[in-house]
Amino acid sequence: MARVLVPLAEGCEELETVTITDLLVRAGVTVVSAGLREGPVRCSRGTVIIPETTLDQALESEYDMVILPGGLPGADRLDNDPRVRELLVRMANAGKFIAAICAAPKVLASAGLLDGKKATSYPGSIDPGSVPGLTYVDQAVVVDKKLITSRGPGTAMDFALELIEQLTGKENRDKVESALARS
Repeated sequence: MARVLVPLAEGCEELETVTITDLLVRAGVTVVSAGLREGPVRCSRGTVIIPETTLDQALESEYDMVILPGGLPGADRLDNDPRVRELLVRMANAGKFIAAICAAPKVLASAGLLDGKKATSYPGSIDPGSVPGLTYVDQAVVVDKKLITSRGPGTAMDFALELIEQLTGKENRDKVESALARS
């Protein structure tokens, strides 16, 4: 069974966080939410989420994918946390999946993981000209091998479905999607 880590910072976007977690769980993926610090996380619109564990504890395990929810100032807090950057680089070097939505692709850019890649983000959250070789794509979800990025809260469901497909296959994605009664 696939196992993913979702680091949560104060000010993360709750719609993205909950949508990603919910759909992945529906797909049979083990999702571990980890706060940058101990205790509840207040999201960008005031919703409070209680992570399962802390990032320090979560880093003791292995994952198939790390997913960064966006939102501000959550993405900035992820970007400023050296543990997150180290995790991303380690995952990329191990050939594991890395995913980010909304403002969170800026964290990938800061870690050098968008260099020479194709990606998207919330408009204005990253300067494509400041990332060497980045092909910035104005699409809801962009996949470049093991790197998956998305635009924002309005694309969270499409993003989560793509994560399911990448982790568990198209048949499982279709099963989850059909149960959502999407047209």
